[in-house]
Amino acid sequence: MAKKVRVSELVQQFQLEVISGEHGLRRAIATDDLNRPGLEMAGYFEYHPEERVQLLGRTELAFFAMLTAEERKERMERLCSSEETPCIVVTRGLEVPEELIHFGQEKNLPILRSNMATTILSSRITGFLERRLAPTTTIHGVLCDVYGVGMLITGSSGIGKSETALELVKRGHRLIADDAVEIRQTSDFQLHGSAPELIRHLLEIRGVGIINVMTLFGAGAIRNNKRITLVVKLEAWQQDKQYDRLGLDEETTKIIDTDIPLVTIPVRPGRNLAVIIEVAAMNYRLKQMGLNAALQFTNKLTATIAEDMDDMD
Repeated sequence: MAKKVRVSELVQQFQLEVISGEHGLRRAIATDDLNRPGLEMAGYFEYHPEERVQLLGRTELAFFAMLTAEERKERMERLCSSEETPCIVVTRGLEVPEELIHFGQEKNLPILRSNMATTILSSRITGFLERRLAPTTTIHGVLCDVYGVGMLITGSSGIGKSETALELVKRGHRLIADDAVEIRQTSDFQLHGSAPELIRHLLEIRGVGIINVMTLFGAGAIRNNKRITLVVKLEAWQQDKQYDRLGLDEETTKIIDTDIPLVTIPVRPGRNLAVIIEVAAMNYRLKQMGLNAALQFTNKLTATIAEDMDDMD
């Protein structure tokens, strides 16, 4: 089911003044896009995005004041006519037109007012709605900040995710979430992870129990959220499985609607997973800078083979 935000939540968040249409405060906002109905004030409603929050600033109201009484009534009636319109917000503390107050009350459409400048209010409402309406999911795993790389460590239960996270914290990296990672996808298809409030800063170590990472290691050992850029999958070593030994195969995994690079690390006794994950983070950063060790090795190998073939000829 698509997420929605009630107009009453918007009023509470930004301390908006309710001018009229208070019975419509439970109207739902389903999109984070806003609309400044300048063309609508001129009478053009052909592509009017009625499902958006409508912002009326100084420009729109100055033009509206130039219209005849009949035009003012007709424009405001059309602007307030749709049941899909969540609300209309007048910015800068400007005087609200009587026609807007009347039709807002008649249609049960909330007419709100803010003292903030139009551009500032628009930016803040958009940011608020983006956070609240963003697609979300919860994944079983551990999220750590390793050398600035948001690494989501996944794998079957008991594979060693939490123990690896503990070792990473001891080595100076930061924990975001253990066991359950809440992931939010932004409008530009970035994934941001955080911990549920109940288990924030907590880490479960079998045989020891639940520990508070911030209490044990200090505030520098935790973060509240982090953008996820790499997924590390821990799996039990399979003798008959062929693992990538060069690093040329670049796998991805899909979380919500976003493809994220995936690294699969086989687990068996004697392997230091924390160090391997650190190296994976540093190698990912080098690749982002255009330095691919596997590709450089392959190119050198190809060139050497070509030279040897020439010598044989």
